[in-house]
Amino acid sequence: MSEEITEEIKELVIARLEAIPPNKKISVGNYGEFTKDELIEGVKSESEIGKKIIEIEMGFLRAMKQGIIK
Repeated sequence: MSEEITEEIKELVIARLEAIPPNKKISVGNYGEFTKDELIEGVKSESEIGKKIIEIEMGFLRAMKQGIIK
């Protein structure tokens, strides 16, 4: 990810992750499966998976803003 990860970006991504039902697991490519809480902790600590989730979420939000995804 080329941009700086600000606290505001982390808060936005965490808020989106909070919407995931607690009993669901998320598969992230070759990284494996994660619970919502594991992903949130990764975002907070800016671990490798946390940075990947931030990149994915920000890409999704940018695509929505540009009208690519409706």
